[in-house]
Formats: sequence, structure tokens, C-alpha cells
Amino acid sequence: MPKPAREPRPDPMMREVDRLLAGLAGTGSPPDGDHRPREKALAPHPTVNRSTPRRRATDAPSRGDRAGLWARVLLGMVLGGAITQWPYPHGCGLPIVGYLGAVGMVMVTGAWIAVASWKLRSEVVHILALVIVFWGIVLAAEQVLPRVGYAAERASWHC
Repeated sequence: MPKPAREPRPDPMMREVDRLLAGLAGTGSPPDGDHRPREKALAPHPTVNRSTPRRRATDAPSRGDRAGLWARVLLGMVLGGAITQWPYPHGCGLPIVGYLGAVGMVMVTGAWIAVASWKLRSEVVHILALVIVFWGIVLAAEQVLPRVGYAAERASWHC
């Protein structure tokens, strides 16, 4: 005995995609080919109150934004270069902790610049920021690796 023709089962993922497309900025409508009855009316998406407005992709960064970004890069480069001329002995004890804290600030500065350059979509500045972070890692490794026994040269944390 032949089976009666059944209506194909609706794909739940297609239904979800249709719902999301219809909710885009409130301008969409369900597609014309959707002949299934809707289960229930969906509530509009709740709006999120943000303290800082989001930058739209079409908004170009202002001159002030670009100048501030390059000022941060200059700060990071100067800090990364000046740390190599650390004027105090930092062989062991508390001075090495202070030096490593300053090196940590080089890495934090690089990360700060990387986040800002990512938001402003500045490729060159983002690469420079990652170079600053890498330079901080190199400076930290120069002091930490001999103290943990990884390098050929041995050093101690305590004096």
C-alpha cells in the first residue's frame, strides 16, 4: 500500500534565519515563499544602553583620532627604546622586579595601541603595536630565562 504524500518537515534553521533577516533594523519582512503559519509574534530585540557610542563602519576617523593614535605609537616606541637604557642596576632582588614591571608597561602600552588601532582600522599602527608588544616580550625573556634555567647563562632572583 503506498504511503500518502506528506508535507516536507520545515527546517528549523531556515526558520531561524528567516526570523533574523526579518528583524534586521526592522526593515525586513518574511520571505514571500514562507507559507507556514507563524508560531507567535516575536518581541523586538531589547536595546542595549552603551556608555560609549559604537563607531559605524562608514564613519572615518577624525584627524584628532589619527593624531592621538600616532601619539600613542610615539609613546610606545620611546618607552620601548628608553627601557634599554635603564639607569639602575637590575641584577637581582627588588630592582629586577621594578625593571620587569617597567617592561610589563611596555607590553601594556603595545596592547593599548593595538586595541585603539583595531577600533580605528589602522593597519600600519596595529602592526607597530604588535612589534612593541613583541619587544616587551623580548626584554622580559632576556631577564627571566637565565633565572629559570633555560639559558646557558645562569642568574638568580635573590642577591
